[in-house]
Amino acid sequence: MTDNPINIEEIRDIVENNILRFWLDNMQDNERGGFYGRMRGDGVIERDAIKGGVLNARILWSFSAAYRILGKEEYLAPAKRAKDYLLEYFFDNEYGGIYWSVDSAGRPADTKKQFYALGFALYGLTEYARATGDKATLDKAVELFDTIETHAADPVYGGYIEALSRTWKPLADVRLSDLDANYPKSQNTHLHILEPYTNLYRCLKERGQEDSDTGKRVEKALRGIINIFTDRILNPDTHHLDLFFNMDWTRGAGRRESYGHDIECSWLLHEAALTLGDNDVLARVAPVVRLVAGASEKGLNADGSMTHEADPGTGYVDDARHWWVQAEAVVGFYNIYQHFGERRALDIATHCLQYIKDNLVDYERGEWYWSRDGYGNINTRDDRAGFWKCPYHNSRMCLELIERINNE
Repeated sequence: MTDNPINIEEIRDIVENNILRFWLDNMQDNERGGFYGRMRGDGVIERDAIKGGVLNARILWSFSAAYRILGKEEYLAPAKRAKDYLLEYFFDNEYGGIYWSVDSAGRPADTKKQFYALGFALYGLTEYARATGDKATLDKAVELFDTIETHAADPVYGGYIEALSRTWKPLADVRLSDLDANYPKSQNTHLHILEPYTNLYRCLKERGQEDSDTGKRVEKALRGIINIFTDRILNPDTHHLDLFFNMDWTRGAGRRESYGHDIECSWLLHEAALTLGDNDVLARVAPVVRLVAGASEKGLNADGSMTHEADPGTGYVDDARHWWVQAEAVVGFYNIYQHFGERRALDIATHCLQYIKDNLVDYERGEWYWSRDGYGNINTRDDRAGFWKCPYHNSRMCLELIERINNE
């Protein structure tokens, strides 16, 4: 793997000078703390916009990971800023967990407990703990893990539910957004519980605490969610990941295929098995990783990009080239090349990376466009930064490439 065509210095330039610099220069709320909740697609900052828990947690993860991997002191302060704001304003000190959103002044706005958001808060806190060694932050992360296990884990059928009220009561509408179907379990939420549980277990292992009571509990939960993906969420006929489920894991909401989630899951599931360090689990997961990545290729386009999603049952296709889908495609196919030696996967990753550089990176104003449509038109309707547009998928793509290539 010595003839790698990916230019690490170019990737470093994108993450430092295009992504992180944008958030440092534009999105820090120096009046009310934390970060602004939204910059519209036309570049206008809405200073009074709602601040999302997912956005804040993803900012925390991005700057923490950048500080750890790139070793630049300037990234520690924004990481701490995001961590402090999350702990002060998003944590519910009365009932536990974190709020879905707060207003621009930090007052609770939507107080529901969406476990997707708790997962991202856990992800950000564990990365900060990894980067700094801060024990108090790790303790808070473990508290969140216990909260998820107490309130979201299904003791009957396994897996995790979507959401509860502030006081942990059932909700009629548990959707992440208006784009989702209203089912009690989803692939997306499980993916973003798998991700932080992996990072928490890795953090504990780095401290030699994997055999502690906490380490054993996290290991058990991580094994369980890996099994959920291989035994429940994976469609054995198509090798795509089905999206929505009833409590008993019967599939619902049609046959929609999300190619971005497929390729993202392929490498996050592999990462979980690698971090767990059990060769039997890894041997069982590795074929699934390749099958899911292979299924996601259905979304690849001739220009190197990946289509968002489609429903073969209805003929629906969302051919927009979303920023996050492209970022996950690069990491996912690079993972196949790195661990399974498939040169073709490297070609796919580099082709998609070239699409990103040519079509999504905004070299003038910073950050990436939300998407381009199938005709190449830039999407300026959706946010440049906001509730769902965060420095996470794209910064993680860059940092994953840097760390993986440097360690080869």
